Amino acid sequence: MEDQSPPDFVKGEVLLVDKPTTWTSFDVVNKLRYALAKRIGKRIKVGHAGTLDPLATGLLIICTGKMTKQIDQFQAQEKEYTGTFCIGKTTPSLDAETEVDGEYPLDHIHEALIEEARKQFLGPIQQIPPMYSAVKVDGKRLYQAARKGKVVKRDPRSVEIKEFEILGDTLPLLPFRVVCSKGTYIRSLARDFGKALQSGAYLEQLTRTRIGDFTLDKSMSLEEALSFIQREALPPKA
Repeated sequence: MEDQSPPDFVKGEVLLVDKPTTWTSFDVVNKLRYALAKRIGKRIKVGHAGTLDPLATGLLIICTGKMTKQIDQFQAQEKEYTGTFCIGKTTPSLDAETEVDGEYPLDHIHEALIEEARKQFLGPIQQIPPMYSAVKVDGKRLYQAARKGKVVKRDPRSVEIKEFEILGDTLPLLPFRVVCSKGTYIRSLARDFGKALQSGAYLEQLTRTRIGDFTLDKSMSLEEALSFIQREALPPKA
């Protein structure tokens, strides 16, 4: 068996990291960039292929060095998520990051209605991005306006839901699995799914399990990624 050459983070490596909850994707990139700079002795390019919201967990593709040129290619691939909708309540952020601002009836919701609503979101659909998002309108991030209590008109975007499964009927919490195209907001799906149930909904929990052929079960925790860098990253030769 041949010896495996050590990773070359300057030339370019891909790390699969399971993003911890409450961390932003940028927080993870910053932490790994700092660890690499400290270990190698110089700053190198580090980026991620696809933002996860702070409360979401799951797969982040981290690219270093020249592999950062592949980020757009990775971002364009389909994504798979699992999570939980909370039915009967809404929040301004469409997830659990903000307080509940509305409550709606649940008594009328039954299995057939859930199935009818689910089918409405299969295939190409139009989605309006959440106000609490990094989408730019007139040069400004939407979340900047949202934090001031403002609502900005957003144009709908075309996305595709390739697979959408409801994995239980334990109202008010509905577990789900989604396979979707680039640009899909699962928080927007939660909002629209709640409306289709003639109620409300927000995204209670989310995990990204796949990006293209990269899967969460092949990823490292952030702590494992930092240990890997400390163990494998080599300072440049004198």
